[in-house]
Amino acid sequence: SSSAAADFLGIRIMSRAPAGAQQKKKESIIDLTKYLDKSVRIKFSGGREATGVLKGYDPLVNLVLDNCVEHLREPDDPLKLSGETRLLGLVVCRGTTVMAICPADGLEEIANPFVAEE
Repeated sequence: SSSAAADFLGIRIMSRAPAGAQQKKKESIIDLTKYLDKSVRIKFSGGREATGVLKGYDPLVNLVLDNCVEHLREPDDPLKLSGETRLLGLVVCRGTTVMAICPADGLEEIANPFVAEE
């Protein structure tokens, strides 16, 4: 058995939680239930942006978006959106790359007050 082999090799097998201890259920850092089946805009690390209907999420903020559209950036200036889009369809977004989530209908672009006028 693996227990006898571990004793022979001098290895002590330890479990993460003591016997009988209940493990805490991981809670999501953000509650997205109010955005389910609604259009949301997602900003990713690296500058990409996408809009889609939120169909699901998990505690790690992995997202499922339907009718997803990527907002393309200018080739000359990667920080500026070109106004062009690309249809992606049904997408799973990895939570580690998600930087911001906002409702698509509540998004409004404003002038940057920190940029010096020319």
